[in-house]
Amino acid sequence: MQMPPADRPWGARGSQGAQRDPAKPAVPPLGCASQSPEDDDRKVRRREKNRVAAQRSRKKQTQKADKLHEEYECLEQENTVLRREIGKLTTELQQLSEALKEHEKMCPLLLCPMNFVPVPRPDPVAGCLPR
Repeated sequence: MQMPPADRPWGARGSQGAQRDPAKPAVPPLGCASQSPEDDDRKVRRREKNRVAAQRSRKKQTQKADKLHEEYECLEQENTVLRREIGKLTTELQQLSEALKEHEKMCPLLLCPMNFVPVPRPDPVAGCLPR
């Protein structure tokens, strides 16, 4: 049997929630004028503790974000340096490739037909193995 809303004790939810323990006093809703001074003090301490915890959490979150931003900036700088190095190495590769092509056109060792005969070379691994 459900009581009308005006007849329900504080915290009672009817069939929605668990039954209230009759041994415990009913907890009045926040802002109710019938709270004792101890309850008010407890509520003030709880709110202060929560406020301090929230400040600590926000500070920690800000510090984490700052650290990530610093790491991001360092990685961006490193990336820029590496991209410059890639550019320099690419240019050097092109210059050396061009120099090699020019050299191959007039190299007497590459032009000699004797250089295309395979020359037997000793196996470097065989010299290290015991006989």
